[in-house]
Amino acid sequence: MSRGTGSQQGSYGKWTLSSSEDECEDQEASSTGKVKPSSSPPPQYHCSDARKESYKRKSHPLKFEELPGKEPSPAKKPKTDREDSGWCLSSSEDEQKSEKPGKSEKEETSSKGKLQKESRRSPDTQEKYRTPSDAQDPWDVLQAGEPFRFYLTKVTGIKPKYNTGALHIKDILSPLFGTLVSSVQFNYCIDVAWLVKQYPQEFRDKPLLIVHGEKQESKARLHEDAHPYENVRLCQARLDQAFGTHHTKMMLLLYEEGLRVVIHTSNLIRDDWHQKTQGIWLSPLYPRLPEGSSSLAGESVTNFRADLVAYLSAYNSPSLREWTDIIKQHDLSETRVYLVGSTPGRFQGYEKDKWGHFRLRKILREKCSPIAGVESWPVIGQFSSIGSMGADQSKWLHSEFSESMKTLGKGVKTLPHSENPLQLIYPSVDNVRTSLEGYPAGGSLPYGIQTAQKQPWLHTYFHRWKAETSGRSRAMPHIKTYMRLSPDCRQLAWFLVTSANLSKAAWGSLEKSGTQLFIRSYELGVLFLPSAFDLPSGTFPVKPNIYSNKEDSAGSFPVPFDLPPERYTGKDRPWIWNIPYVNAPDSHGNIWCPK
Repeated sequence: MSRGTGSQQGSYGKWTLSSSEDECEDQEASSTGKVKPSSSPPPQYHCSDARKESYKRKSHPLKFEELPGKEPSPAKKPKTDREDSGWCLSSSEDEQKSEKPGKSEKEETSSKGKLQKESRRSPDTQEKYRTPSDAQDPWDVLQAGEPFRFYLTKVTGIKPKYNTGALHIKDILSPLFGTLVSSVQFNYCIDVAWLVKQYPQEFRDKPLLIVHGEKQESKARLHEDAHPYENVRLCQARLDQAFGTHHTKMMLLLYEEGLRVVIHTSNLIRDDWHQKTQGIWLSPLYPRLPEGSSSLAGESVTNFRADLVAYLSAYNSPSLREWTDIIKQHDLSETRVYLVGSTPGRFQGYEKDKWGHFRLRKILREKCSPIAGVESWPVIGQFSSIGSMGADQSKWLHSEFSESMKTLGKGVKTLPHSENPLQLIYPSVDNVRTSLEGYPAGGSLPYGIQTAQKQPWLHTYFHRWKAETSGRSRAMPHIKTYMRLSPDCRQLAWFLVTSANLSKAAWGSLEKSGTQLFIRSYELGVLFLPSAFDLPSGTFPVKPNIYSNKEDSAGSFPVPFDLPPERYTGKDRPWIWNIPYVNAPDSHGNIWCPK
């Protein structure tokens, strides 16, 4: 079989393009009768074109055919070890059973520690509601996340020890964490039927408000999907700006015992909670304030409650005004993170500092103290999608955006970008090819060739996705994180986990000679600062291996990838979803031929 190709020369090798889509179509036709279709049904909900292509290729994979005289690629045959290959596992997490017996009441009491107040559940009840494949007591999971309460999502298909301290959505919604009264789910991509099933049976008829950004046909489809559930209401986020999205991922969970806020990076679809690396910040259980409390009671040192109310108020929705009242009735004083959000619009004056990268800049300027030598500390960004940055780095990346990211206290000089490196972590083609999902994992990395061709300069900043110490190198990241790290990787000035990818739409861009900030999308994240955790050094110690049991790692921040970041080699290319990859098979022996 011959393959005619054309190519685009980039900063890291070539993007190989098929000379004709007929080849992909021929392979698809020839695969009939040879390929066992995946059980994954096509999505019934709105998603990106990249996601749609991913679902198509999972359902109708195209098998790799070796070229004459070509040595087989080591990735042609997928692993069959059930611990390492998630493709061989059950397609339904409901079918998995926990084999760990419940703890005795005495053991349970000692494991709760200071988290005992978060639930009044008996050990028998805890065992009843243990989530699928959960080999760890939920109180141990919560305690492992202290004091940061930052967690990764469980991944199917990796060794169980690497899911230690990780959470599934069923864990978060479990009765172990509270007796649910009602909830709100904010998200971009939503499978209503799947979401309802993640709630335990006794909570599935509780009031559920879904905040979305769908319009026209996709809005009608979402309403149709929600119609069978009488308890589900929909709230459409206002999106007046072209190319804007409702990208925020948050849960508000009201319990009989109090209130909890969850800010995370996962869409409300099965794939995002199955074999991807995602981030979660889980708040403490916020108790209700006593009747007659002052309006100032219950606020945290990070002003989290007021900022959350301001964010919800920006929707201008009667449904969410009910929730701002609920939030004001609870004590959020234990919160140690800062809220960093984006809302669509054009902002001037003091409003400009409320959202986007100017919001981050304001907090870093006012709440951080200068650190000796910090000027040379790199900013590290990690994301799953990339917008148009402009013709060169001076247009946005190394002007307004970098200035915000490099702020740390007042009066700190910013070095030229050549002396203050920016390191961007984005999966390479090989990262995707050898992942648990294979090429279809690239459906959650929607960087398109049309954008990539306009900014080859950006790829000189790229570093590979590498998480071997956490056993997650093959679980493609959908998490988005930004941080300022010392050159020796031992100290962290700040850390942000957010829904915001690397784009002007998410972070905002200046207009009118810098007097106005223009944002297209809704985004939300939480910022960790050492001062809020009473660290006199002004930095977080960094945990080099987040699964290490060494005592000296206690209190260290669990950065979710290997340090230092590994720069692309000359052979590495960034994953671009809408071009073919036919010269090497993925971990399931398939190729990638998008239409």
